[in-house]
Amino acid sequence: MTETITRLGVVIFPGFALLDVAGPLQFFNQLSVIEPFKLSIIARTMDSVSTVPPKHTMPESKFCRIGETWLPTHTFNNAPELDILLVPGGLGTRDEIIFNEVTSFTKKRYPTLKYLLSVCTGSLMVAAAGILNGRKATSNKYAWSLATNNKDVDWVPKARWVVDGNIWSSSGVAAGMDMTYAFIATVFSSDIAKQLANMMEYEPHTNPEWDPFFEIWNPSSK
Repeated sequence: MTETITRLGVVIFPGFALLDVAGPLQFFNQLSVIEPFKLSIIARTMDSVSTVPPKHTMPESKFCRIGETWLPTHTFNNAPELDILLVPGGLGTRDEIIFNEVTSFTKKRYPTLKYLLSVCTGSLMVAAAGILNGRKATSNKYAWSLATNNKDVDWVPKARWVVDGNIWSSSGVAAGMDMTYAFIATVFSSDIAKQLANMMEYEPHTNPEWDPFFEIWNPSSK
């Protein structure tokens, strides 16, 4: 009997937050050793994509920001069918063209997905697609005011991650790893999730309501 391959897609764009993608992918990379996966890295073109944001999206700083470049395997126009789509955040989401392109791709692909995952401000693009209307979701607490501009979503200000139906959203950057741990524990098994975390020497936060950054950034006041 042929095993079913899980088709995982990850969107990247100029200025995506590195850990938003690399953290969850570390889990999925290791999971692929025991469960069959196929990975697609999806961007506007096949050109390399830098984590350095477009200049107009960056706050002023004394020094130039460093970053890394990633190579896509597909574009928004030729991406294959997917089971899971991961949408990261990052300063690049402040660029209108980037924001609209990722939003459009996410909206187009959502009906055929089994699961949609977002990290950090990636949930803002998912929300803009209308997919989160009437649903619960969370986002980066430091940038919380950007999330609450969309009144159609039931934003949860104190949460490490939130699940509503087949949509998972996490708080800022590193929270994507805890969300991915919980996702794997739910969809595959808790034993597998623990095995992967132990191999990574990573201690996950398993309570979705654990959120000290709620107090630090006080998003309810923004």
